Amino acid sequence: MTSWKHLLCLCLAIAGSLVLSGCGPSTIAGADEEKEPQFLIGRSRVNAMDFQGAIEAFEQALEANPRSGAAHLEMGWLFAEKQSDSAAAIYHYEKYLRLRPGADNAETIRQHIFRLKQELAKGVLPIPPSTEIQRQMEQLAEDNRHLRDQVARLQAASQVASSNRTVVPSLAALPSNVGVPLRSVGGTVSAPKAERITVSTRTHKVQAGETPLAIARRYNVKLDALLTANPELNPKRMRVGQSVLVPLR
Repeated sequence: MTSWKHLLCLCLAIAGSLVLSGCGPSTIAGADEEKEPQFLIGRSRVNAMDFQGAIEAFEQALEANPRSGAAHLEMGWLFAEKQSDSAAAIYHYEKYLRLRPGADNAETIRQHIFRLKQELAKGVLPIPPSTEIQRQMEQLAEDNRHLRDQVARLQAASQVASSNRTVVPSLAALPSNVGVPLRSVGGTVSAPKAERITVSTRTHKVQAGETPLAIARRYNVKLDALLTANPELNPKRMRVGQSVLVPLR
């Protein structure tokens, strides 16, 4: 009777040690998860380059054993490398790490997860490089300067056109008592010619770094008047030593 008690105690001690050492049913299942039939089918389909079929097989393996870390690892690789589905790959890689936190390849899997998250971030928030932003800003500033120059020249041309516009009333519109001096040329009566208005100018030689505005300020004249006196002047192509007419006030 005593021997039976010793045998029973020995069996209980062995069972307790197995439980404490973690060799329970789940551990045994973890060791054999790569032998699961659907997992083996998935591996064979990967070798046959049937990647979609392999995903379906590994999904069935996970239905049979949701704690199959090996199936999650295979799914993560397939979604990352063969399906370009970063979100699904991250999900399966993270499930693998939770099931096998002490795996030898844990650090490599974490690096894969970090890379996949970066790819997702690029797709959601496309940010142009800083050099491209700088180039676009410089182009906008150049276009703005060009538009301002065009506006200044158009305003100057408009003022010149307005000052040169002369209204000549017809003889019929003049009152009868208004005397208009007429000249007879070859028997033909003609009106006297209008006097031509001339503007005194001086010549300035362009210095390095000078602009039309700087020249106008130097001689205390308006920029419009300077541009009017030099209709062919291109502010962007001024050369050192180029002659510029400066109107005298």
